[in-house]
Amino acid sequence: MSHQETYLQNEAYAEFLAGWDANFYAKYADALQPTQPGARALDVGCGVGQVVARLKQAGFEAYGVDVSEPNISRAQKFSDRCRLYDGRKLPFPDQHFASVGALNVLEHVDEPEAFIAELVRVTAPGGRIVLSSPNFFRVFGFRDYHPHMRGLGSKWRNWRRLREKQALMRTRPAEARFDHMTPIVKQPFTPDDDAIVATNALEMEFFLTRAGCVVESVACTDRYVAKPVEFLLNLGPWRYLMFNAFLLARRK
Repeated sequence: MSHQETYLQNEAYAEFLAGWDANFYAKYADALQPTQPGARALDVGCGVGQVVARLKQAGFEAYGVDVSEPNISRAQKFSDRCRLYDGRKLPFPDQHFASVGALNVLEHVDEPEAFIAELVRVTAPGGRIVLSSPNFFRVFGFRDYHPHMRGLGSKWRNWRRLREKQALMRTRPAEARFDHMTPIVKQPFTPDDDAIVATNALEMEFFLTRAGCVVESVACTDRYVAKPVEFLLNLGPWRYLMFNAFLLARRK
């Protein structure tokens, strides 16, 4: 059984997502809004449907897919355009959506490079892609919930590994791959801990670009914060070394 398949009947996952504070996904949901009124938008890994509901209320034709049956059962109460999928092939034709996004999904997929390519495939030329995941290669930060981020030793190793990856992407780009991790399964269930991909903004930007996108912004803040704080945190290259990875891109 693949890691993604462990979510198929995971009721605890659905219960966890049902308790999300709207502030957690508000920035992502707002970024996912297409520029054209009433256009189609897709939330990949839609959970129990809060983002789809927010897009629908804003007047967009909102769709959602997820690998969890309990999630989709709840999400369909918001919209009948939410459906189960296999976590690999999105059940839509090429260039079908004006915007496509995935919030905290990439770190849980078996083939992250192919997942990004799928997001791009179903996005229309000029359409927006929103990709947000934790930065497991944090070099600066606090409240580090995962062992890959925690402690000075980990942060030093993260810095060295990022430098190695940067060199690889520059000199041998065809060999670049996300690092994989062993999931940490806890009781009660906590989905961030069971991540299997060491996501980070540097590689997310690289694979979006390679899939045919122009990356318009890279931020380390995945939620709304005060504008002066947002500006300072994302002003320089240190945004690749802190907190989260929140990327906006457009398909060429």
